[in-house]
Formats: sequence, structure tokens, C-alpha cells
Amino acid sequence: MTTAALPQVRHPAPQRAERRRRWTGWGFLAPFMLVFALVFLAPIAYSLHLSLFQERLVGGRAYVGLDNYAKVLQDPQFWSAAQRVALFLAVQVPVMLTLALLVALAIDSGRLYGRDVFRITVFLPYAVPAVVAALMWGFMYGTRFGLVGGLNDALGLSLPNPLAPDLLLASIGNIVTWEFMGYNMLIFYSALRVIPSSLYEAAEIDGAGQWRIITAIKLPAIRGALVIATIFSIIGSFQLFNEPAILQSLAPNSITTSYTPNMYAYSLSFAGQQYNYSATVAIVMGVLTMAVAYAVQLRGMREGAK
Repeated sequence: MTTAALPQVRHPAPQRAERRRRWTGWGFLAPFMLVFALVFLAPIAYSLHLSLFQERLVGGRAYVGLDNYAKVLQDPQFWSAAQRVALFLAVQVPVMLTLALLVALAIDSGRLYGRDVFRITVFLPYAVPAVVAALMWGFMYGTRFGLVGGLNDALGLSLPNPLAPDLLLASIGNIVTWEFMGYNMLIFYSALRVIPSSLYEAAEIDGAGQWRIITAIKLPAIRGALVIATIFSIIGSFQLFNEPAILQSLAPNSITTSYTPNMYAYSLSFAGQQYNYSATVAIVMGVLTMAVAYAVQLRGMREGAK
């Protein structure tokens, strides 16, 4: 005689424990989510709200929809500033990253005398605030009171003015490179230090030279670090503000209030009281920055997958 299988009764205790663990995880995430919403999502939402309105002398604030965005797309001052930072990005970022990579490779090679001191020396400018760095270099650029002026007077030279309109962007690029080359060097050097030593041993057995080791082992291994540093540098270039804003008092004829998109948005908001249009400029510039950074990331991922 067979007995029918008794139905299995699932106790609710495991379900309650699983549910409790799930809510415990959300409890740990709640403080971060709250801060993230307040300092990141809320300002973006408020900027989007501002960009849809316009302050008018008659009638006060009025809803204008996408009119502010259409105005930005036809604004010659905005596009002139955007083209200027795009040129800055195209020249300064490759130069800075190449120098940082060369320094990282030199330190990692183990053939550099006093490499620890050299590494700290290269990284040290990153600890200098951008305002202080801009003031320091602005003083050295001065033709009447700074280093350039002192060399002209002492040696009877006629060095070009680094703050002249045709040299100003290169002078700002020199400041930014001096500030952030050590930061990018540290990213590359950290990536180089985690390469397995077995790869170097295999290359040595095969008789590979230093150049072959760099091109076949080191550069492919740090491709991810190169992409990350490039994206950070692109974002920083489009956000260029501190250096030209500090140098503006030293070169008022070379740096206008719309020299970079960030300076243009700042001037519109704090000098022109055009908060709505300023928010629109900031949003459009943010979208452009994200598009370029995302394109670079996709290209880096495709190259890494090959």
C-alpha cells in the first residue's frame, strides 16, 4: 500500500529573512542615494527647468519651451568659445598624455636614477590649487614685471608676450599640462605596476627588446588607463574656467567674458542676470561633452576588443 506524498509546506521564515536582507541593502544605499539626488540630480533638474523659461521685462517669467536652445545653437559667441576649447583639447590633451606616458614608462623601466624623488616631483604640481598655479604662471608670463620681462631687461632680449591673443591658448595649455601631467602619470604608472611579471619573463626569453616590450606588452596592458585618462582630460578641457578667469585681469584684451563656454555661462548668470539662458548654455555644453567622451570611450572599447 502506497501512501500519497504529503504536500511540502514552505515556512514563511526564510521569506521574511530574505526580504529583511533586501531592505537592509537598500538601507545601506539610502544615504548615498539621498546625497546623489540632492547634489547631482536636483541641480540638473533645476537647470532643465530654468532653461525652459525666460525672464521678460513685461510679464515676468514666461515659458518659452525650446527657444533658448535654438538661440544657443545660433549664438556665435557660444560656438566661438566651443571651437576654442575644442582646439585646446585637440592640441593640449595629446601633448599632456604623451608626456605623462613617457614619464610613467621611464619610471617603470627601473633604469631611472632617483625615480621615487622624480615621481614625487612630477606629481607635486597637482597638489597646487588651480588658482595659485594660474597666478604663479601669470606672474612669470608678465612682460613688465614677470620672468619674461626680467629676461628681456637683463639679457636685452625681445621675447614674445605669452599673454598675447595668438599665444594665450598655448600659454594656458602649458599651465594645465604642468598641473595635470603628474596626475595622469600616476594613473599610467599604477596600471604598469600591475602587469604580470611572467609576461616580461616570456619576452626576455624570446629576446624582445625594450621597444618591443613597450609596444607589445605595456601599451596594450594599460589601454584601459589610457582611455580613462583621455576621458578625464576631455571633460577637463571642456570645463576650462579657472586659468583663463584668473589670467583675465592680466590680459583683458586677450580674454573676453566668452573666452570659454564656462566663462560665457558664468558671465551670463552673474554679470548679465540671464539665469535661464546661462542654464541653457551649460546644458548644451554638458551634452556636447558627454557626446565626445562617449565617442572616445566606445572607440577605446572597440580597440581593446580587437
